[in-house]
Amino acid sequence: MKKAVYSLVLSEDVVDAVDRMAYARGTSRSNLINQILAEAVGYVTPERRMADILHTLSQQMTGMFQLQEQASDGMLTIRSPLRYRYKPTIRYRVELYRQPEQALGVLHASFRTQSKALIADANAFFARWAAGEVAHGLCSQEDFSIEDGCWNRVFRIRTENQVSAQELGEKMGLYIKQVDAALKAYFAQLPDREAADRAVDVFFTN
Repeated sequence: MKKAVYSLVLSEDVVDAVDRMAYARGTSRSNLINQILAEAVGYVTPERRMADILHTLSQQMTGMFQLQEQASDGMLTIRSPLRYRYKPTIRYRVELYRQPEQALGVLHASFRTQSKALIADANAFFARWAAGEVAHGLCSQEDFSIEDGCWNRVFRIRTENQVSAQELGEKMGLYIKQVDAALKAYFAQLPDREAADRAVDVFFTN
């Protein structure tokens, strides 16, 4: 959605009230006015759609994951503990694109660790999971990248404009739960790598 500059004549009291509300919401005056006008005329802005998707996603995660405060309106960070030596935590960060012509957004998964063993095991899991998705036609190899225990998965939904924000949030929540469950099943079988691989494969056969 393109933006342009327009001149509006507003009373100082209205501007003051808008500024207070914008400050409370952590946004700018222009963005707040844009949102208010969009709601008044029944138009869903990209910002509103992203907020609705992430709101539904956060509801899906409640009680199972730890949600973190966000630095951006288009992001949601989720933490999940893993049973492994050093008791690491995996962080899932969902980043939505404001203009989703090519992709809806991307999921980043990573461990904050210096352990080479954990990084190697994480890389092996992400590679196995990616191979499973590609083999079952769920995505292409270009939708993944793996490096030093960090994994990026692009969300491409061709019918994005025909799917509601609630449905998208629910689908993304289900996907993250599946990845997290597969990750924990994989690590539960280590150091038996063959058994760990089979634990991941189960998620693509059920």
